[in-house]
Amino acid sequence: MIDHISVAVSDLKRSARFYELALAPLGLSRLVIRPATVGFGKAYPEFWINLRAGMTEAEPGSGMHVALRARSTGEVDGFHAAALSAGGRSDGAPGLRPHDRVRYYAAFIVDLDGNRIEAVTFPSE
Repeated sequence: MIDHISVAVSDLKRSARFYELALAPLGLSRLVIRPATVGFGKAYPEFWINLRAGMTEAEPGSGMHVALRARSTGEVDGFHAAALSAGGRSDGAPGLRPHDRVRYYAAFIVDLDGNRIEAVTFPSE
C-alpha cells in the first residue's frame, strides 16, 4: 500500500550517517545520494531523508512516527542499539507489545531532528 516515506532533516550529512548506522540492522543501506536527499532501502529507496534547512526539531507531541518492518526481534534490538549509539534517543525500549488484536515486538527511537522511528516485527511464538 505505501511505496516509500520521507522525513525532514536539518543537516543532511549528519542525518545520513545516523540513518546509515541505525537502518543497517534492518538491512537498509544508502541507495541514492542527491544534493538535498538520501534514499535508503534494500532493492529500491523506500525510506528517504530530505534536507529542510532552518527546520526546527519536530514537536514531541506531534504524533508523527514511521514504522519500519523488521524480520526478527534481533533486528529490532539491533536497530534500537545502533540508533542510540549513533546519537538518537530511546522512545521505547525493544519489547513485546501485546494488544487486543495483534501481538508485536517493537522499539522506538527519536532521531537527531525529533522524528520518531519504530522498528517492528510480529513474532509467531
